[in-house]
This record gives sequence, structure tokens and C-alpha cells, in this order.
Amino acid sequence: MASEKWPEAGKRSLIGKRVTRLDGAVKSTGRAKYTYDVNRKGMLHGKLVFSPHAHAKIVSIDTSAAEKMPGVKAVQLMIEPGKEVLWQGQEILALAAETEEQARDAARAVKIRFEKLPHFVADAPPEKAGQHQTALAEQVTGNPDQGFKEAEVTSEGTYGCPVITHCCLEAHGQVAEWEGDTLRVWASTQNVSGISGELVDGLKAGGVEVPASNVQILTPVMGGGFGSKFGADTWGVACAQLAKKAGRPVKMMLERDHELMAAGARPSIYARVRVGAKKDGTLTAWSSESWGTGGIGPAGNPNLPYVFTRIPNRRSRHTRVETNTGPARAWRAPNHPQMCLITMSALEDLAAQLPMDPLDFFLKNLPFVIPERAETYRQELVKGAELMEWKKKWHSRGDKTPGPIKRGLGLSIHTWGGGGHSSNCNCTIRPDGSVEVFLGSQDLGTGTRTVIAMVAAETLGLPVSAVKVNIGDSKFPPSGASGGSTTVGGVSASTRRATTRALNELLAKVAPALGVTPDKLEAACGTIRVAGDPTKAIAWHQACAKLGTAAITASGQRAPRGPDELISSGVGGIQMAEVAVDVETGVVKIEKLVAVQDCGLVINPKTAESQIYGAMIMGVGYALYEEKLMDETTGRCLNPDMEFYKLAGIGDVGNMVVHFMTGPGYDERGVIGLGEPPVISPGAAISNAVANAIGARVPTIPLTPDKVLAALEKVPRSALNDSSLRSEQEGGAA
Repeated sequence: MASEKWPEAGKRSLIGKRVTRLDGAVKSTGRAKYTYDVNRKGMLHGKLVFSPHAHAKIVSIDTSAAEKMPGVKAVQLMIEPGKEVLWQGQEILALAAETEEQARDAARAVKIRFEKLPHFVADAPPEKAGQHQTALAEQVTGNPDQGFKEAEVTSEGTYGCPVITHCCLEAHGQVAEWEGDTLRVWASTQNVSGISGELVDGLKAGGVEVPASNVQILTPVMGGGFGSKFGADTWGVACAQLAKKAGRPVKMMLERDHELMAAGARPSIYARVRVGAKKDGTLTAWSSESWGTGGIGPAGNPNLPYVFTRIPNRRSRHTRVETNTGPARAWRAPNHPQMCLITMSALEDLAAQLPMDPLDFFLKNLPFVIPERAETYRQELVKGAELMEWKKKWHSRGDKTPGPIKRGLGLSIHTWGGGGHSSNCNCTIRPDGSVEVFLGSQDLGTGTRTVIAMVAAETLGLPVSAVKVNIGDSKFPPSGASGGSTTVGGVSASTRRATTRALNELLAKVAPALGVTPDKLEAACGTIRVAGDPTKAIAWHQACAKLGTAAITASGQRAPRGPDELISSGVGGIQMAEVAVDVETGVVKIEKLVAVQDCGLVINPKTAESQIYGAMIMGVGYALYEEKLMDETTGRCLNPDMEFYKLAGIGDVGNMVVHFMTGPGYDERGVIGLGEPPVISPGAAISNAVANAIGARVPTIPLTPDKVLAALEKVPRSALNDSSLRSEQEGGAA
């Protein structure tokens, strides 16, 4: 009988092979139907009316003019008069009309009277936040004061990163359609199996009763979520309510400005850090006071220092600042990029003061990371240094070479969990030899559909093309939301179990024809054969024909808790950056990024590499460009668009090199998620590289030219080669 465990290295036909994603051609040719592409018969278009103020009380709402406008079919109030709105962009009402233009015109015609209230949108430190702050408990380990007394070298600095948005290219939204008492929703969501209940609860609160079994969520493909699309959202419920009132399907996708104001943001974190070490580089103490905002509501409690959590004497304190901005949502590796930036920047500054090559410094202090991760980090740092040619290129702070272009290197270390979520899978083998698997999962564009097909095909000894993967439908067996790098672990485990159990039923049917017991059979190369004797075999289709008229359907589960020999959790990774900085303009250019990553058993190196490339590109974006800018006077977001909310383009990312830690010692751990970890380190590695290049720390990201030039003003003229200042001198002479 077939075993549910992963086949050993050398016995795998597909796992570990580079397989092109199954839906690549469908997406690249435009045949894939995203939520934006769904157009139902008689469909209306929905638009939202939201608050123009950061904080106000709604005095009255008059929709009479809007309701009389051409094409308007339904209006749904989302906040009653007398209630407060707490940020610009908070949804007040929704309406549906025959065309988008009519809906937009009607939204403008809604008259709302506000009583403006005091707002606070500053990303401010505790001493300036006043009543808007909540101090969290101070965490102390060892004796920090004594640790600093023992330190022979100390470094102090302030570091941080602002609020950024998810900026999903496919905005949040859905198409809702009722058929009697059944609700069907095409949603751009990371949580196909999970949002039905939220819709049921939201509709019930509005007076519409519908059982969860009557709600179907469909997400055949979706275009970006990054942690912001787990919920049904207020607009999802409102869309379903509008469709119910109008008796017609309604499509409501967020406009770009609303997407950036209200559909999710990564919290800011800033920190004042002091860190100490012996002259040989051994860390002795850490102290940090951090603060940050996620808008209204909690934004997580950073655990500083990051990765180096076993420094013997450490003290950390965090203050949460509440602001009248859109609420925070999980952003790819929640809190980790921020904690990583602060920790790795502070440690590299200390290494520079010693002075010491940061590569040697980090290697020396690996005893202060989680013990089970130390050897992985050591191997990764050594490999990364080889790929970057670190020892050849690295120099102490401040590039003294002639000319205005200064080059530098920086590095960073990160960690993540990545254990699989709960998942259920059904596998059906039919008498005609066709195979289908069914999971209520979703593919965010990362290749989940392809990975499922590979696991099923590997188990059944078939080519990937012989397996039909059915996902993106809440009517399929439930599977967890795609977040926390949990998807591949969950769906691969449930798929492996379901296909193995279906195969074992087939082997039991075929065994008599081959004159052996089922435990002597295996599936390989499109046949069912006697293990060790491939001459005794029958073709897959012939084997399936012995089922008669009855198909086999078997289920497999990945339990939400408890040991699971198919998957694991907990990974480590490092990244190194090489940058070129123009000290005359302050422009930072990425020359090279190296990512070395552990993620257990890699099912598809091609899609896994793609995950890391995507994470590194996002990292360049938040390191150099991204920031949600708020006007403290008006409380409004200044850049809710894709003109002034800057993202990295293909010419900005430089040469990217990816290396997986695989083979003995890694593959045995089973499948571990990969989506989050490689997005954590780019900001820290790039920031450290810029500091190495120009000889000064740019304290906060994004590393925009004005910040770089401001940091350069603190660098003594003697630290830069005179020829780098020639343009300034020539300009003065002219």
C-alpha cells in the first residue's frame, strides 16, 4: 500500500522539479476571469460614500436626491446619523445603479452634514502623542544596567519605518448575486472557506437571515492581497445587501483612493535603541523604547530585539499610538520587517563602531539567536557571502573611492513560522482514469494550484496534466485562509493524504489481477506495478477500468493542531544588499540582492523562487519608496493614488540571486511555508548597505534622496573623496 509520507530523495518523480505554473498561460493571455471580469446578466454597479473627515460626528444623511437620479436602484446605509466616523475613508453608505457613471454621480449627490471633531494623524513619539497613546508593559531580561556597564563599546540611534499600504493591484471588492435565498459572491479574497460566516453575520445584523449553507464564495483567481483580504469587509456585506434590495446582481470594487485609505495598512514602528558589546564583538546588552501606529485599534506588539532574542541583558518597551487613519491589517510577515529593520540597523551601527565587519559580527553573536536556528544562519551567512563576494567588496563605513557614486554592502537575518493551516481535500479517481482533487483553498498568484497538482501527480505516479485541481469555491472541502505562509503546508498535507487513500483503494481493486497483495503494489510512470518488478504492471487507465461504474472518492485532512509528519515550521533566512548611492543627488540604486532561505522540502523550486523574487521586489519598494503620507492639519491622506504612492518598478530592483538551503538536514523537515520570510530582510539589508556606502545612517525608511542628503550633511567632508563634490564646486564657480 502507498505511504502518506513524502518519498525520499531520489524516489521523487515530480517533487523538487521545476514545473511551470498551470495557470500561467491563462493569466498572461487574459483568459483568466478575476472578480473585476465577472459580469452577470442585469448586473448593477455599486459605489461607496465615505467620510471626507478624519474624525467627525454624522449629524444627518439625505439620500433623497440621489435616489431620484437616473439608474439608481438601491441605497444601503452603513453608519447611522449620530455615530462618529474615525478616519477619512470610513464607509457611510453604499448605492447601486445601472452604470458606474450613474452610481458615481448619485454618490456625489448624497448630502451628509458633519460635526467635525478633533483628529490626530501624526506618526508621533510618545511624548507628542498625549492622550492618543497606550503604553504596553516593559519587558526586562537579565540586568540591562549591568550589561551596559560590562560593555566596552556602545551605540545609540533612532530607527524606524512609516505606515505603508498594501496597494493591491486588484482592489478589494466582489460581485454579489441572489437566487432566491441563495447568495453567490465572486470575491477577491484570501479566505474562500472563511468569509461566508462573516457575510451571514453582517446580513443578519441588517435584518436579512440566510444560512451559511446558502452562501457560496467563488475565487477562481485573485490579484494580490498580502494579508489585507481575509475578511468579508463592510463593503462586502453592503454589496450583498444592495443585491438583495435591488433583486439584481451588484458589482462593487473599491476605487484606488479608497483602497489606499481604508483597505489596509502596515503599522509603523520607530525605536530609540542602545546596544553594547565587548571589544571582541560579543553582545552584552540591549535597550529599546519603541512606538508606532496602526490607525484606530491595535497594531501588534513588537518583540525587540529581533532574532537575537537571547542577548543576556535586555530591556524593551513599546507604546501604541492611535491615530485617525485607516485601520491596520496584516501585511506580509506582520511586524517582522519593522522589527528586523530596527534590530539589524542598531547591530550594524554597533559593528561599525567596534569597528568590525558585520558579517563577522553576526557570525560571532549567533549564540544569541534561537539555538535550533544558529547553525542554519551560519551556513546561510557563509553561502550568502560567497554569492555576494562579500569579503572582496566590503569596506568600512564610507566609500573613499573617487567620484560621486559610493557603493556599500549590508546584511540582515530573519525568521518565520510557516506551519500549515487546517485543510481538507477530496480526491476522486474515475473508471475512465481521470483524477480530480477538490479543496476550498485559493491561489493568490503564488502557484498553489500547481503545487497541489504536483503533490497529487507525484502520489499517483501520473503527469501533472493528468490531475484536475478544483479550488476557489467554498462548496469544496474547507481549507484555511492564505496567510502566515500556511497554505502550501496545509494543502500539500491534505492532498497527499487524500490521494494516497484514494490510491490505496485502487490498489486493492487491482491487486488480484497482478496476483499480489495490495501492499506489494506501487503507482509509477502512469502504471500500477509490482514494486521492484516493473515488468508486472498495467497501465493507469486499465487499472481504473477495474472500478466498474463506481468512482473512488477519498478525503484527507491536515489537522489544525498536533504533530504532522508531512510538514514542519520555523525557518531562517539571510539577505545581503549591494547599493550604489549618488552623493550629489541622494539617489539610491540597488545593484544586487542575495537571498539565502531555508523552507524545508521545496515542492516546486520554480514557484518558490518566484515567491522570493516577489518578496525582494516588495522589499525594494518599502525600503526606497513607500509611505502613506498624512496631512496633520486636515487629517487627509495626501497620496491615495498610484502617482504619488510610489512603488518599485522593474528597473529599480537590481540583480536578484536566490539560493535555497535544501538537501540532508533540510528536506527531512517536510514542507514549510515561504510567502512571508523573504520580505522581512530587504529593508534592513538595503538600509545597512546605504550606511556602509555613505558613512552615515539614514535613520528611517524609505531611503528617499532628501533623507540621504540630510544624512550626508552630518558626514565630515574629509570622509568623502573631494572629487565626489566636484559638481557642487563647479556649480558654485559657474
